[in-house]
Amino acid sequence: MTSYNQAIVEFAQAGLAALEERASKGNTIKTAAAESHFLCSWMASALKVRQFSKLIAKDLTQWIRDGRSLGAGAQLPSLLARIDSQYRAAISNQQLGQSLEHFLSELVANDWVVILDEEVTTKLKLDSEGENSLVISVEQYEGHIQDENIIKPITMFIRANEQDLAKVAAKHQLLLSQGDKKASLIKHHKAYQIFPNNEQPALALLLD
Repeated sequence: MTSYNQAIVEFAQAGLAALEERASKGNTIKTAAAESHFLCSWMASALKVRQFSKLIAKDLTQWIRDGRSLGAGAQLPSLLARIDSQYRAAISNQQLGQSLEHFLSELVANDWVVILDEEVTTKLKLDSEGENSLVISVEQYEGHIQDENIIKPITMFIRANEQDLAKVAAKHQLLLSQGDKKASLIKHHKAYQIFPNNEQPALALLLD
């Protein structure tokens, strides 16, 4: 059965290959606007004939909409390159628990407030004076990591610049879910999830 990760990487690589094939033709315009228009049309055709897994249909629909409304501003070639690079690195990570520990250690070294020994089951407020902060409920931190691997999803409540967070996560080959403010149990934080084997069910947080 195809996973979301497999589906999104297959799509990104096919798009990049189509763009490369287009660029190899000597009479093509290679501006950002022309490339974005090409990829938008390519995505629309792929969606119409259901060329790729239905797991990414929602993403495809959004990117087509972005391409049509924003043109080069949608940065579709960059999007596919970032997906390919970030996902392939994460898929190869076989020690996710160890990566999470290194990720947390780097945050501590960067003066984040990191709390791992508190049970989080109801709405809470963290008095961190606006500092970058991360909280993982103790039962998840102690029970969802085994033999350097993550065996159950882990929710992290995070307050930080999202691109700074994305950079550290990518450095340690971790895929984080998109931040969800409504799902957070900590005020002024967003909820992010890490899944076993980096198998996110939807598009992960991407680097810009």
